[in-house]
Amino acid sequence: WRWRQRREAAGKDASKPNIVFAANAQVALEKTARYFDVESRLVPVSAASHYCLDTEKALTMIDENTIGMFVILGSTYTGHYEEVAEMSQLLDRLHKDTGLDVPIHVDGASGAFVAPFAQPDLHWDFRVPRVVSISTSGHKFGLTYPGIGWVLWRAPEYLPDGLTFELSYLGGVEKTFTLNFSHPACFMIAQYYQFIRFGREGYARVMNACLYHARLLSVALEATGVYQCVSDMHRPRGTYGFSEANRLAASELFTRIVNTPCSGADPTPNLSFNYGLPEVAFRFTDWFINTHPHANQDVITTLMRVRGWIIPNYPLPPDENRLRVMRVVIKEASSEDFVNRLVRDLMWATQTMLDTQSQSLGEALTTPLAKNISTANLAHSIAQSNQAPMDDSRKHRHWQGILEKIGELKEGVTGKAQVPEMRLLDGGRRKSVYEKSC
Repeated sequence: WRWRQRREAAGKDASKPNIVFAANAQVALEKTARYFDVESRLVPVSAASHYCLDTEKALTMIDENTIGMFVILGSTYTGHYEEVAEMSQLLDRLHKDTGLDVPIHVDGASGAFVAPFAQPDLHWDFRVPRVVSISTSGHKFGLTYPGIGWVLWRAPEYLPDGLTFELSYLGGVEKTFTLNFSHPACFMIAQYYQFIRFGREGYARVMNACLYHARLLSVALEATGVYQCVSDMHRPRGTYGFSEANRLAASELFTRIVNTPCSGADPTPNLSFNYGLPEVAFRFTDWFINTHPHANQDVITTLMRVRGWIIPNYPLPPDENRLRVMRVVIKEASSEDFVNRLVRDLMWATQTMLDTQSQSLGEALTTPLAKNISTANLAHSIAQSNQAPMDDSRKHRHWQGILEKIGELKEGVTGKAQVPEMRLLDGGRRKSVYEKSC
């Protein structure tokens, strides 16, 4: 709106607005652009950009018709935060060189309820000069029902009067700028209740617990040798991508942080890790794919439904859509037991897929479930069982050891069939102060 006013005041064409954002954007952003007849300029993602906004590429897609940029705090695909401050600095440079003045809207649908409480050192909000508006959803990490969202503007001039309507027939003067008018108040009341109930400290405890459980799941999955994480919030700050060295670094850091006494509301443990949502995006390792060329992640997600899990398996956005990832979002109701059971069932699904590759999926689903007795500390046990570099032969032995622990190893070294029974017990491991507070 403000762009159009400037163009018209200068006697220039204002009929071809465009907006720039990364290809990993949630579909709502594309809907918004299409419904308001604004061209969407999608920036391709890459592993180098952590599968989200490539700020340098974005800069090349801006021209005099660009009305603004969407920058996403928490990618739906992998949970990465896009670089808001870096993008703002590049836009400042562009403004100095060309005169183009491009504002930023932060899509904080998920991250705007995580970062303020768990990652307060991150500058992504109105501390960044070019951020003029921020949106977030109450039903993601705001801990309330679907149906409420929030948008904040830096100052009144960024919400032009031409976009608002004044009403007086409801008693007093009211301004409205939403597309829908009549709306139930229950969502607002629920959000208000959660704000009052939790406060800043309560939200910090919840977000820290979510991140702790997401990191536990990530480290345990990578320790199996079968899965690698595309998400990076469990890795040391500044370390990205999966490799044996990065896996070991993440495992060592997680073990050290877990054993450091800390209040559950204290964000200090998060300062050692990469920024990101408590979201785990993962796929088969290259070693596992090479060893089992017919392995199929779609089969894993179908088998997981047998045990009550709904885990999507989807391609990454262009230009990385040759890769497919599975995703688990860790929410406030998750627990360490939740992670243990999820890891156990993923191991079961993986071995069931391998055992039944010559059968139809229907035949595979008739495989009896293991008589699991306990999953106590399973994720921690797997994470701590693999803290040394592994060659291919050791990966295979390690995998066999995991199957034996969860009761899914069909034959032992003696060739005798083993009863599928969970053998892993607590072992008296005491939880740290940080774990207890989470």
